Amino acid sequence: MPRSPRVTAASALKFVETAELPRRPATRRRGGATPAAAPAPAPVLDETRAQAAVVGGELLSFAPGVGADWRQDLMHSSLLAQLVARRKVPDAERLFDWYDAYFDTLAQIGWAVHDRSFSVYVESGQRFSAHEAILKVAATLLGPAPATLALVTSTLEALRGMEADSPWMTLFDRETRHARSARFQVGAVEPTAGGALEVALMAFALEARSTLTQVLFFKGVASDVTLRHSAARVAIDTGVLAGVRDALRAKLVGHANAFVRQLPDF
Repeated sequence: MPRSPRVTAASALKFVETAELPRRPATRRRGGATPAAAPAPAPVLDETRAQAAVVGGELLSFAPGVGADWRQDLMHSSLLAQLVARRKVPDAERLFDWYDAYFDTLAQIGWAVHDRSFSVYVESGQRFSAHEAILKVAATLLGPAPATLALVTSTLEALRGMEADSPWMTLFDRETRHARSARFQVGAVEPTAGGALEVALMAFALEARSTLTQVLFFKGVASDVTLRHSAARVAIDTGVLAGVRDALRAKLVGHANAFVRQLPDF
């Protein structure tokens, strides 16, 4: 099997600059239509605190010690990957083709995603709860890192307490749910002992016989639901990511404020 070309700051920059994205969301016009998503305030990022954001169809949490610029870079990386995947795979039913494009994009900009395989989640009882399933997958990946698991749990619990029509839930549901199928990601970012960055990244593909509602907290009969998941710890090449920082910001002008919602601190 041929080896993949090495990703460099130069190759990542070229990738970002030439990546094709969907059209920018509509903006509000006087007497015109409501935009696809109302603009949100720019995130206020603080490396001393645990923070989280909804980035399109991804929940991204940051542990204390992750710098503010890196938080912004990783949110932009996630959004770019989702938008590129949407442009390449507009058919919402092609869940795993979409994920191929999503993971490929992350790999091109410094995310060392080595394991993309999906496993079927097996529910031991008769009832299925998406919230509980996510936590079980997270516990398997993050068992040796209780602080990171607590960060993921806190993010999910913060969303659980929000109204269904809150801007966070509205955005997440809009970007993940498609009738009887959904795809979404959960990521937790933490600094390593050597000053690098690592992301615990979990990707989910959910299919059900009934129409999905409130994807993160969907409940149903276990036999009527299929949940597949991919989970891995992803090292970030900070040299590559820093090299595309400005290009990412420029590329996502007009997209970021429609697809990123910072969660209240918890």
